[in-house]
Formats: sequence, C-alpha cells, structure tokens
Amino acid sequence: MGKKIGVVTGGGDCPGLNAVIRAIVKAGDMQGFTTIGIRGGFDGLLTPVRADPLTVRDMDGLLIRGGTILGTANSGRFSSKTGQGETRKISADLMTQVQQTIEALGLNALVVIGGDGTLTTALQMYESGLPVIGVPKTIDNDLDATQQTFGFDTAVACAVDALDRLHSTAQSHNRVMVLEVMGRYAGWIAAYAGLAGGADIILIPEIKFNMPAIEKKIRAREATGKLFTIVIVAEGAKLDDTMVVSDDDKTDREIRLGGIGYAIAEKIQENTGKESRCVVLGHLQRGGPPTHWDRQLCTRFGVQAVDMAANGNFGKMVALKPSGMMGSVHLKDAVNRIRTVDPDGELILTARTLGICFGD
Repeated sequence: MGKKIGVVTGGGDCPGLNAVIRAIVKAGDMQGFTTIGIRGGFDGLLTPVRADPLTVRDMDGLLIRGGTILGTANSGRFSSKTGQGETRKISADLMTQVQQTIEALGLNALVVIGGDGTLTTALQMYESGLPVIGVPKTIDNDLDATQQTFGFDTAVACAVDALDRLHSTAQSHNRVMVLEVMGRYAGWIAAYAGLAGGADIILIPEIKFNMPAIEKKIRAREATGKLFTIVIVAEGAKLDDTMVVSDDDKTDREIRLGGIGYAIAEKIQENTGKESRCVVLGHLQRGGPPTHWDRQLCTRFGVQAVDMAANGNFGKMVALKPSGMMGSVHLKDAVNRIRTVDPDGELILTARTLGICFGD
C-alpha cells in the first residue's frame, strides 16, 4: 500500500504552519510517501476520523499563506498543559483510539507540529508506542531545545510594524503609548521588537519591574524635551509580582494572559499626569503570511521531519542547532523546560547600553 506520513497541527495558529505542511508533502512525495492530513488537531484522530490525502498539487500557494489548512485546537481532550504549565496525563482510552486510527490509516509516522503543550502530548503518544516526530512551532520562541521556533520572526515583524506606527501618533500628541504583545511566560517578542522598534521601555517576565522606575524614565525623557514615550510589555510580565489574566477560565486549557498593557497605561497616567493609551496587538501577531526567514525555516523543518520518518527516527523533534544546521532532539528534552530571555545576556545588555529602561 506504500508508505504514509500523517501530519497534524496543534495549539494556537501560527504563520508558517502551511509552509511546513507543504514541505512535508513535497519532500515526502520525493521519497515515496503519501501524506495524510489530520484535520482539527488531535481530535481528528478520533471517531469520526477526519483525515484526507494531501497531494503536491494541493500545496500550490501554501508557502505564503498564513494559518493552517488542516485546522488546529489548543483545548479539549488532548490538552496536556493546564494552569501555568502543569502537565496532565492523556487518558489510556484516548491513546488506544489514536493507536487504532493510525493503524487503520496505515501511517508509518505521525508528524506533530506544535509548541510546548502540543509536543507534550506528542511525547505521551510516543511513550505509548506511537511513531511520532515533532516540529517546533510557537510565536513565543520558548522551546529550549531549538535555537528558534517558526512563527517568532513573523510575530516580531508584526510588533515592530506596530511600534513604527505608534511612534508617529505618540509624538504628535505627546502621549505615552503602551503596546502589549504575546509571549506567555517568555519575553522574546517584547525584547526583540522593543530593540528593533525603538521602544523606550521594555517590560518582560524575566526582569522584575516597578512603576517608580518607569515613571522616572518618562520624566527623564521630558526633561530632555522628548514629550512622548513608547512602552512595550509582554503579556506575561508581572505587575506587583502578579501576572494579569484576561479571564477566570477554569477549564482544562492554560490560563489566558492579557490586560497588563491597560493596567500599566492606567498607572502611568495616574502617577505622571501624562495621557497614556494602550494597544493590545493580540492575534494580529498570529495571522498573515510568514516572513522570508520563517518560510525557509519551515521548509527546512518539514524536509528534516520527512528524513526522520524515512529513517525511523521517532520520539524526537526537529531542531535548529546553534551551528545553524538542522538536527533533532529527544521530545523529552524539547519540552523539559521553556526557553526564557537571559536578563544578563547580550540582547538585554545591548538595549541597556542604548538607554532602554526595563523598569528595574
């Protein structure tokens, strides 16, 4: 019946998912694989099974198309991350159903494209005896076992564009403009975008900040005739040692961060008298076409995943090595800990040298 690779996308949507799917289908075709797309995340492996063959012809135009043609889910019965990253065991009954579906479809390998939560589920599947290969996806760039995840570069580009636009309106009205970006428990998007977009203040989870330091920076700028200030804040940064959440969701999904930007803007206006506005970039960071960097990274990830499937290299995740070459790491190592910004690293030191304030 020939060799078959299944591919499933899980977690939040992300620019570049379609580019990975395209690479898997095209590289798989070159190596004699038929690719089967699993629709709707892991739930597509349950009855009624939602799986369809993907052809090379189906891949036309996908390199530049955002989102995922397969659909995705970041909640439900396969959610293995809850609260602030606690791991939940997927039930044996669900694992049995997945095993039966993989056998019925005749899959030689299942490529799972996702972030920390999705790959934690993939690890449990591998430990249950399934032929799983992971591909690292998250705009948060917080997987420790790879130099970079795809989607991050596109999210940063979106945030930088927003900062560029906020500069002109902030300067025109002598306002403080606060931009809230995603990133969950890591400040990569805020740090990179803040440096590239000329932010005056960057607030990230890895560096404890206080309002007096922020207000001091704003007043210092005013003393030099700079009557506007640009602040970028990561959604996971802590205000008074507490993360701000957008709801009290008690379901099996991770907590939903959001709202710290408005809280910071309110305090700045209250304590300095400066008119302050907040913009929450939100899901704009997840949409649209991937950047050229993400497109080539996705393509390389997809090809590497097919090579691993051909060689029976299961239980591992594709990874970008420090050398810039493609490689693989064990899934257990990939989800063992999140990758966070080093407060004493070169990135932060560069920003400090330019006079950028981190609120500490």
